[in-house]
Amino acid sequence: MSLLLRNGLLLDVTTGTYAEADLRCADGRIAETGHGLTAPDGTRVLDLAGAHVVPGLIDAHVHVTASTADLGSIGSMAPSYVTAHSARIMSGMLDRGFTTVRDASGADFGLADAQAEGLVRGPRLLFCGKGLSQTGGHADFRGRGEHLRDDHPCCAGLGRVADGADAVRAAARDELRKGAHHIKVMASGGVASPTDRIDSTQYSMDELRAAVEEAEAANRYVAAHAYTARAVNRALEAGIRSIEHGNLIDDVSVELFLRNDAFLVPTLVTYWALKEEGRSFGLPEGSLRKVDEVLGAGLAALERAARGGVRLVYGTDLLGGMHRHQNHEFRLRCEVQRPIDVLRSATTVAAELAGLAGEIGTLAAGAHADLLVLDADPLADAGVLADPGHIRHVVQAGAIA
Repeated sequence: MSLLLRNGLLLDVTTGTYAEADLRCADGRIAETGHGLTAPDGTRVLDLAGAHVVPGLIDAHVHVTASTADLGSIGSMAPSYVTAHSARIMSGMLDRGFTTVRDASGADFGLADAQAEGLVRGPRLLFCGKGLSQTGGHADFRGRGEHLRDDHPCCAGLGRVADGADAVRAAARDELRKGAHHIKVMASGGVASPTDRIDSTQYSMDELRAAVEEAEAANRYVAAHAYTARAVNRALEAGIRSIEHGNLIDDVSVELFLRNDAFLVPTLVTYWALKEEGRSFGLPEGSLRKVDEVLGAGLAALERAARGGVRLVYGTDLLGGMHRHQNHEFRLRCEVQRPIDVLRSATTVAAELAGLAGEIGTLAAGAHADLLVLDADPLADAGVLADPGHIRHVVQAGAIA
């Protein structure tokens, strides 16, 4: 199947410049760009009449199985029920222009395979399986009065508990065995977990390094949930490649990001959404009280990181019915960043983090033919990407989605 787009303004995200040209897709890839391109018989041809064309977007922190903000309840749901919800959530993400997403715990090889085979409509899915947590950590959803734990090896819970370097090593190997693109560890407390503190550090340095060693042995990497500078800095010193959230980083954190060639994945929109709508979508009262601890600090952390030259990646971390706000992250980030820099975070920089530079997040020949046709210039108006209504066409793997 082939597709020819004529007379588009094609964005080179790296340089931030447009070129008026045609773009031809074949066999799921961008075959060529240029003027006056021809295509074989049977090719679908669209005249874009000067519309703006950008690479398909990448959201590097999603939870496609999170049909509710009550994350602890997901593990006890039937896998078939979770899958049905995930298919709906993923389809919505594709409609919003996200052609690749990195799941930060919950999704597995089954959903990724289903999407790749066309059984589920949605973005390409880079998954980590279950996130690794210490007892009482961010993926231990037991209340204080619960003793027994079920890590739901068959089912769709978001995490598994592993204590001690050997147990962490075994858990990481198990997720890698199942095809994980990266390993997720919980290196600090969080909003959705019932018994930990936001300002806690989680996992010893030996445990963090065990996860890193196993990921690197498999040519993969580790992403760490972490909020405070203390937690972030420990994770970076342990060799972790991407920090998720990082709302309370300091200047030392910035130095460590640069020294260790690491990435920061802020998720500003989820705190905005949880504050506005969390209670309606199942967020427990105890978790609601934690939101204020990280809400105000997020923009300041983003500004500090951007000013210091940290590589920033687009992420949203939305839950339940709040997934519909996925594009609003563009508007929030543009309060401190230029639109081109936010777009890079959702294309070229995200691709680099995922180890897929040149494959996604670009309109270069040879890349996956994932792109958006927009009715306005996203570099002139941050609201263009913040509002999916500006998307005229989503092209995924060379076909109109």
